Amino acid sequence: MIPAVLYAVPAFLLLIVMEAISYRFLPDDDERGYEVRDTSTSLSMGLGSQVIGVPWKILVALAFAGLYVLTPLKLDPHSPWTWALLFFADDFAYYWFHRLHHEIRLFWAGHVVHHSSVFFNLSTALRQSWTPMTSTPFWLFLPLLGIPPWMVFLQQSISLAYQFFLHSERVNRLWPPLEWFFNTPSHHRVHHGANPEYLDRNYGGILIIWDRLFRTFEPEQARVRYGLTKNIGTYNPLRVATHEYRDIWRDVRSASTWRDRLRFVFGRPGWQPS
Repeated sequence: MIPAVLYAVPAFLLLIVMEAISYRFLPDDDERGYEVRDTSTSLSMGLGSQVIGVPWKILVALAFAGLYVLTPLKLDPHSPWTWALLFFADDFAYYWFHRLHHEIRLFWAGHVVHHSSVFFNLSTALRQSWTPMTSTPFWLFLPLLGIPPWMVFLQQSISLAYQFFLHSERVNRLWPPLEWFFNTPSHHRVHHGANPEYLDRNYGGILIIWDRLFRTFEPEQARVRYGLTKNIGTYNPLRVATHEYRDIWRDVRSASTWRDRLRFVFGRPGWQPS
């Protein structure tokens, strides 16, 4: 089971090179651009995520296929209404996957990888988690609705491809109606911000309407400071991938009660006993 987004990887790499060249000839003092070690780490994280992710997709495909066989619902893949339902349902699933991976520390331990760079460019899009297992449950309802698994995987790839282009400082705000309905580079810059007013905002995938609906939207105003509230200061891919899991284990071992141990694992990131 090869995710369709893999076929876009050569185009992604070409666009990263083109964006890096644009900084060389059209520099902007307000934009950080690229740094060799940071970009190398992002590319390494992306490669590692695919080495782990492709075999995992085989297991996910089996799970989706089993649910699709069991459900009495079967939607017509030739109907535009099925595709419309899939588009909105997939994006809704992505919003809640993304939001809960910021709000539950065990999930954040994998997702923090994507936020660990203090740069923001197209290579940041490839800085992905090596633990894709926690994302699967958020999409299980789609085959149960009667949507063929191949359609689900294709829509997931379309969403990921769209989101690649959100990781750029080179694009300013777009036409206001687009900014209102769709996730844009401006909205996603906010999501990657460590500024207090930008934390845990703008979770959308393709659409930004879920953030407006559930009140997690924040417009870009102050200059964005990228990275984590406490940056990890390493370019080692293994440490980038595992540092939060290590910190969870340290906190669990130091806790004096089972209640605190559970909250260190399943509470919000940054929680400490009062």
